[in-house]
Amino acid sequence: MAPSTTNPESATRSASVAASGRKRSGYHSPLRQRQAAETRRSVLRAGIRLFGERGWTGTTLAAIAKEAGTSVETVYSIFGSKAGLLLAGMDVAIIGDDEEAPMTERDTFAALGAGRRHDRLRRATRMAQESYARTLPVLGALEEAAASDETARARLIRYEDDRRRVIEAGLQLIVGGPVPPEVVDAVWVLASPETLRMLTEERGWSVDQYEEWLAEMVDAVLRRGGAAGGAKAAGTGAAGTGVAGTGATGTRGGRG
Repeated sequence: MAPSTTNPESATRSASVAASGRKRSGYHSPLRQRQAAETRRSVLRAGIRLFGERGWTGTTLAAIAKEAGTSVETVYSIFGSKAGLLLAGMDVAIIGDDEEAPMTERDTFAALGAGRRHDRLRRATRMAQESYARTLPVLGALEEAAASDETARARLIRYEDDRRRVIEAGLQLIVGGPVPPEVVDAVWVLASPETLRMLTEERGWSVDQYEEWLAEMVDAVLRRGGAAGGAKAAGTGAAGTGVAGTGATGTRGGRG
């Protein structure tokens, strides 16, 4: 057998370099993580805007990448596909940020259970209006994509299921107790993104008019359905909610 020609000092250096390489490969730079997170947010912002303006078929990943200041390959590496980006954009549009906490676990949602009944209703309708205003443009692209993409179709169905669950949780906070399923159904239909769009875009209502009207309507549905609960009423205006006769001319959901 030929004698070994390995230099002990060289072997020691090689082992040290290999160990150092293994260490580096397991190291995650905070700066790199921040840059990756910012790139993801930039792509999401660009995607939400372009999907809202151009729709599903009119939006390309190349256009999104260009607006976000990155490459198409980077977009693919983050979201996997055009549908993956649309679905992620939908999640951000619904809740307003890319944090993981669901809407129903946030302090702003818990606040629906505090204060006078009318104040609770107005907070809820403001929350709905703000979410729907962000969601409507992306929702249109999702509906368009659902016609040909199974993943988009499933996400559209889940959006409505989640929206109903969030509405039920919000109503329970507002009234301080359980709410009959048919009452939840009625509010789910009444407080829909499409209603907001029709009243504000087609009929020219202001956001304040919409929110006040919706608060009145939800309160009426709750009382009619026997879900008045123990929340303190304002004591003035229509249906004891503090609404001073604004009538129909006097919003925003979960990470669905």
